[in-house]
Amino acid sequence: MTKLLAILLIGLVLEAVGVVFLSQGLHEIGEVKKISAVEIGRIIGRGACNRNILLGVLFESLFFGVLLYLLSQKDVSLIWPLTSLGFVITALAARLVRHEEVSALRWTGVAVIVIGAALVAWSEQTKTKPVAPPPPQSADGVK
Repeated sequence: MTKLLAILLIGLVLEAVGVVFLSQGLHEIGEVKKISAVEIGRIIGRGACNRNILLGVLFESLFFGVLLYLLSQKDVSLIWPLTSLGFVITALAARLVRHEEVSALRWTGVAVIVIGAALVAWSEQTKTKPVAPPPPQSADGVK
């Protein structure tokens, strides 16, 4: 379980870095002024050439690869809720890298997420292991 949590942590850092790059890139290309085919084409064209958006997509893709590996190893009911810990890392990255203001109310929400993820991880530890059936006995009662 420790190995999987370490891999998950690496993946969540990749995700947080990706989200920060995407956010930075989206701020650089500007907002959509009106909904039209020309405007959407402009935004897609600028996004496809923006270094930060491309890096964000790369890091998000790496996270997705890590997630696929983790889901192949453990139950989705364990792994997917634990990915919510990425909110903690992303909030920290937004604060430290993007210098965003993260209010006390948002930090409280992040703390609630951490408590929920801890409960999910704890449930894995308390899961009862199936008992192996006894070996079959022969007709004369000898094993």
